[in-house]
Amino acid sequence: MTLPAPAPLALTMGEPAGIGAEIAAAAWRLLRATGPAFVLLDDAARIAALPGGCPVERVATPEDAARAFPQALPVLHRPLPAPAVPGRPDPANAPAVIAAIAEAVALAQAGRVAGLVTNPIQKATLYAAGFAHPGHTEYLAELAGTGRPPVMLLACPSLRVVPVTIHLPLRRAIETLTTGAIVETARITAEALRRDFGIARPRLALAGLNPHAGEDGTMGTEDAAIVAPAVAALRAEGIEARGPLPADTMFTPRARAGYDAALGMYHDQALIPIKTLDMDGGVNVTLGLSVVRTSPDHGTALDIAGTGRADPGSLVAALRLAAEIAANRARAA
Repeated sequence: MTLPAPAPLALTMGEPAGIGAEIAAAAWRLLRATGPAFVLLDDAARIAALPGGCPVERVATPEDAARAFPQALPVLHRPLPAPAVPGRPDPANAPAVIAAIAEAVALAQAGRVAGLVTNPIQKATLYAAGFAHPGHTEYLAELAGTGRPPVMLLACPSLRVVPVTIHLPLRRAIETLTTGAIVETARITAEALRRDFGIARPRLALAGLNPHAGEDGTMGTEDAAIVAPAVAALRAEGIEARGPLPADTMFTPRARAGYDAALGMYHDQALIPIKTLDMDGGVNVTLGLSVVRTSPDHGTALDIAGTGRADPGSLVAALRLAAEIAANRARAA
C-alpha cells in the first residue's frame, strides 16, 4: 500500500522588494531532494528571472506541488501590480502581499496545505496601503483565530522564548501587563509544547519585569504583585513554572537546560536572547491559531535585497519546523 504524500506547505511572498524571493529559491535548492515540499504564492515571472536561475513550475493547485518539487520550485502564480525593485518597496504591491497571506491561511484551513510559512513583510509599506494590524501575528489571529490571544514563540535548537506583550511600546507594555495575561500566555505555550513539540511535561521559566526580578521590591513591585501570582496560579493548575527570575541570568547555558520555554514580559526581553544566540536559525511560530504558521526570525533586509547575500537558513528552519509541527498535530489528532 502506498501512502499519500503529505500536503505541501504554503510559502507567502512577503515584501516583494525584500529578500523573500531570493531565500525562497535558495531554500528550494537546499530542500528539493529531502523536503519538506512547499508551494510559493508569488509572481512566477519574477521568480524565474532571479539572478542565478531557478527552475519554476507554475502549478494550478497546491496538490501539484509535491510532484513538481524535486524538479522545480512550484509557484501559484499571483502577479504583482507593480514591478518589484530590490530595496524599494512599492505600496501598489501591498494588496498582493496581504492577499497571499489570506490565501495561504484559507488553503491551510481547508487542509490543502499542511501549514503556512510567511516571508517577512515591510509593515510601513502595508500601513501606507491601509493595513490596520500591527503585524503578521495580529492579522493571522483575525483570519485563523481560535478565540484565544495569539502567542508568538521564537524557537532555535538551544532556546524557545515567548513575549507576553508583543508589538507595544515599552511604556504601554508595562501598563497592560496583567497576571491574567501571563497565565493565559503560559497556558497556550504549555499546550503547544505538548501538542506541537511533543514535550509531555513542559517546563516554563518566567522572567521578572524589573532588574533582578524586583529585588524584594526595592526595584519595583510589579514582580511580586503581577508575575509571582501568575506563577502560583500556573503551578496550581499543574503546569511546571518557575519565576519571576532575573532576566540577566536566565539565558545562560546552564539556566536554559532547566526549562523548555522562557516567557519574557515584553518584546525585547524575549527576542534579544534568541536573536543573539541564533539570528540565522531562529523561527517565529504563532501559537493559538487554527493552522500551523511559522516564519523566518528576521526582516525584509532591504539593504541587501538583490545582492545574492541573503542567508536562507532561517527560512529553511521555518519550513522544517512547520512540517514537524504539522506532523505532531496529525499524530495527536
